[in-house]
Amino acid sequence: MNLSLFSAVLALLLGLSAQVNSLVRPHEEGVKTREHYRLDITSRILEANKGISHVLVQGDVALSKKRNAMKCWSDYCKWRKSYNGLVEVPYRLSDYFYDDEKASIERAMETFHEKTCVRFVPYRGQPDYLSIESELGCWSTIGRDGGQQLLSLSVYGCLDHGIIQHELLHALGFHHEHTRSDRDRYVRINWGNIPAAHAVNFNKMDTDNLNTPYDYSSVMHYGRTAFTSEYGADTITPIPDSSVPIGQRDDMSDIDILRINRLYECSEYRNEMSS
Repeated sequence: MNLSLFSAVLALLLGLSAQVNSLVRPHEEGVKTREHYRLDITSRILEANKGISHVLVQGDVALSKKRNAMKCWSDYCKWRKSYNGLVEVPYRLSDYFYDDEKASIERAMETFHEKTCVRFVPYRGQPDYLSIESELGCWSTIGRDGGQQLLSLSVYGCLDHGIIQHELLHALGFHHEHTRSDRDRYVRINWGNIPAAHAVNFNKMDTDNLNTPYDYSSVMHYGRTAFTSEYGADTITPIPDSSVPIGQRDDMSDIDILRINRLYECSEYRNEMSS
């Protein structure tokens, strides 16, 4: 084989190798960067959702095709409580997920099972259910939408424990913490650091706060630089103490759990907190 032919074959093989590597799922590479772990949950979600064409509000909320607004005006948007007092949320996992990926999703559901009356149960022909799929990005509609309800957890960036819980909380009916009706008493929105196209993501919602405190540690709270127009500039600043951490990385907070139990009237799980 002459040198020029050998070089051409080598280049072809290297090109094919690069294509295969680009299709490898992140967890198969065996390495996660430190930068990944420094990012808060919403920053990771926004990173995973970059460039997708799906219309999303607040970065990861899909607008319902069956309701006129994100606000649930009646119990229609809540998942129904069964005769045994448990709130059963049927779900079906796409076969695209590997077994270990399915196990990660089901582990994230376990905290709901242990600390609330919500139970994610396998789909068995129920009329309303979550179809959990690896579409582009991480997103969900707010509350029970009726029929097959898509919840996206892309294998490329959305299968961290906290992100899965974040999207499941949307599906149960919860908004981002920074949009709650009384947020201006607890955080300052730095509009000058937010591009005009993204300002809508910081609008307040007419929320039912369930008589619970504002929760800086909620898994539903944006990080302080979400949608920033300048790298590192705060879009959200806690007040009066600007050093309070926001945008946590790990798991549902105690107040997240309390809100589930209040919204769904899980009396035997409800640990009352002062508000």
